[in-house]
Amino acid sequence: MPDEIESKLGPLDGISVLEIGDWGEVAGKLLADAGADVIRIEAPVQGAASRHFGPFVADQPGVNRSLAFAARNTSKRSLTLDLTQVRGQQMFTDLTRAVDIVIDSSGLEVLNLLNCGFSQLQQLRPDLIWCSITPFGLTGPRKDWPWSDLVSMALGGPMMSTGYDDHSITPIRPDGLHSMNISNEYAMTAVLSALWMRDSYISNGASVGQLLDVSVHESVSATTEGSFPNWEFLGKLVQRQTGRHASVERVGAWQHLTTDDKYILLMGGGVPRDSKIYNKLLEWMDEHDAAGDMHDPVYQEVLFKDPRLDPNARTRITDTIASFVKALTAEESYRGGQAIHMPWGEVRRPEENLDDPHWDERDFWWEGELPEHEGTVKYPGAPYKFSKSPIRMWRRPPLLGEHNIEILTVMGFSKDDLVDLARNGIV
Repeated sequence: MPDEIESKLGPLDGISVLEIGDWGEVAGKLLADAGADVIRIEAPVQGAASRHFGPFVADQPGVNRSLAFAARNTSKRSLTLDLTQVRGQQMFTDLTRAVDIVIDSSGLEVLNLLNCGFSQLQQLRPDLIWCSITPFGLTGPRKDWPWSDLVSMALGGPMMSTGYDDHSITPIRPDGLHSMNISNEYAMTAVLSALWMRDSYISNGASVGQLLDVSVHESVSATTEGSFPNWEFLGKLVQRQTGRHASVERVGAWQHLTTDDKYILLMGGGVPRDSKIYNKLLEWMDEHDAAGDMHDPVYQEVLFKDPRLDPNARTRITDTIASFVKALTAEESYRGGQAIHMPWGEVRRPEENLDDPHWDERDFWWEGELPEHEGTVKYPGAPYKFSKSPIRMWRRPPLLGEHNIEILTVMGFSKDDLVDLARNGIV
């Protein structure tokens, strides 16, 4: 990394965070990669649940070998702490005295029942920002319901809009713990807003903290795009469609097999959104003698003036464009479409992104160490860049309890204390 980047501080430098529980990992990662000091509280011996999720380094399970854990815990420090013991509870309370934020996804009332939740600590730290991430929120008739990512994606609505044209095939669950990603990004937004308020609003000479109640279910339900408004305002249900947006009316295919047996996705069926781009598309198609009768003025009138003039014209346009791209390679369609400002893209395998020069130019990939692996690997970076302060992986994902001595020494524990804590299973 260039020296000028190494010497800069992240935008959240100076902010300290405690993260506890297994459903706030992404929020903690976003804060940590932005420069906040995030301490991940984990159970001794077993550690976080995600340490036991595959895939693993060299396909060998182990608490320090999970790639799932590694991906969501960059830049953090790990502290093991048994909160079922009174001394562990007191240590957690002491830690909260020195931090700005607590990300709590440990479960409904779990920390309150251990006497170290927000209801107990808000009096000690009125300026503390406590972000609770729970399945259905802290209140309401569903707050105690059993839950999983699959339940959240189904009950929240996205699954009904995700799948295939053939509705005899059941709805499809998006993979990758989407409900965690969705809710944690909302949590991140809430935390940043609370930080801004705390630093901007002073009450009786003191900063103001608050409890942020993030519901995974409500976060997921807020991302159903057109499903809710179509039903609420028009009384119409959207239909899931293969490889394209769910919509009330069935539209033509957006994905097409090219001559090199790859797929190209044409956003909106490949139909241009203004007449200038339409003309550029015709010029390109003419080079391949593929425009057919699309120069007829009726098509521009239907697309850009009044679609009622010829209800079938749009279908003829999408069919002609589809025939055109099917006669090209995926790369030719992708690059050619983008060159005339069409939102077209090749359907790639995830690993095919590793060599895309766009990612390299953007410094998207972060090179770093991976526990239990020799050498370095590529980590997905941040989806945003700051001109004045870097977002980056400040440290590799932590080993279980790697920072126990470092953190507890700062808290004032002696070497003998640390031995005693370990002997009693508190850390």
